[in-house]
Amino acid sequence: MKICAAKRCGFESDVLLLLEHPPTVTLGRSARQNHLLVSEDELKSRGVGLWTADRGGDITFHGPGQLVGYPILTLGAGERDVHGYMRNLEESLIRLLAGYGIEGARDAKFTGVWTRQGKIGAMGVHISRWVTRHGFALNVNTDLSFYSLIVPCGIVGRGVTSMQILLSRTFDMAEVAERFVREFGRVFNREMIRINENALHEELDRFRQDDAGKDASDAMLRT
Repeated sequence: MKICAAKRCGFESDVLLLLEHPPTVTLGRSARQNHLLVSEDELKSRGVGLWTADRGGDITFHGPGQLVGYPILTLGAGERDVHGYMRNLEESLIRLLAGYGIEGARDAKFTGVWTRQGKIGAMGVHISRWVTRHGFALNVNTDLSFYSLIVPCGIVGRGVTSMQILLSRTFDMAEVAERFVREFGRVFNREMIRINENALHEELDRFRQDDAGKDASDAMLRT
């Protein structure tokens, strides 16, 4: 949220956060309660958190072995197309999968990335003032048994899969993330520079200090 707030105030750097979550079920803006198939007590007994999010979409699962990406971008004049942004997110995942020999595809009815054995990449975003939030979740080595707790993305009768299931091996998450960064940069025409969490916080702190200084200067000029 700090990054998004800074972006709305003019922070120029775009950010792509890549991470893994602990077992968590999230409810998007269009989620239906009956798509959660167990009680909250049962979720707790399984060690699964439950959160409501302001992203688009229905209910989904996040957990270890899943690459979750949060692009926080300021979309330029030529990028201000919500559907185009979603298709680009899909494209970056499709290209990543192709590099591993997995055929990922779009479905005309449903957002995300699909394979013949089920959905492998889920997406849900929020765009305000052309600043993007939330993003995607790609099943890499994900424990798919957690999906029995929900109706994934609210889609009845369609299964989920993972890279591990499709290729019968586990994957190094750091390697998958690194490959995704390259594909994301190509699709979104961004120069990708790796920085650690501390460096990002320092850059945000400098921006806030500079922004506060500008506000103080403007106030003095108006008095």
